[in-house]
Amino acid sequence: MATSESVRKLALALDKTVERLSYGTPAFFAGKKIFARLLEDGDSVVLKIDYDRRTVLMKSDPQTFFITEHYRNYPMLIVRLSRIATNELRELLRDAWQIASG
Repeated sequence: MATSESVRKLALALDKTVERLSYGTPAFFAGKKIFARLLEDGDSVVLKIDYDRRTVLMKSDPQTFFITEHYRNYPMLIVRLSRIATNELRELLRDAWQIASG
């Protein structure tokens, strides 16, 4: 199970990542582009993702991977931390960082 501290540790391990607040919660940036942000509930992170992969993940496990109406038209995915393994979170964060860095 991952936690908000897992997100912080994994995100900050990525090259040139900076943490700062966005909408009042910790967020992680590759340069000036956000790639992940902890949500207010303390159990979720929203991160950049391509639309196709988002669709696959949400269909495979909607309790872990989902979006709200707000994110429908953005390449973002909400991940419930209490339902994801740290190694899977690491991969998603790395991919989100790559999207933001590119």
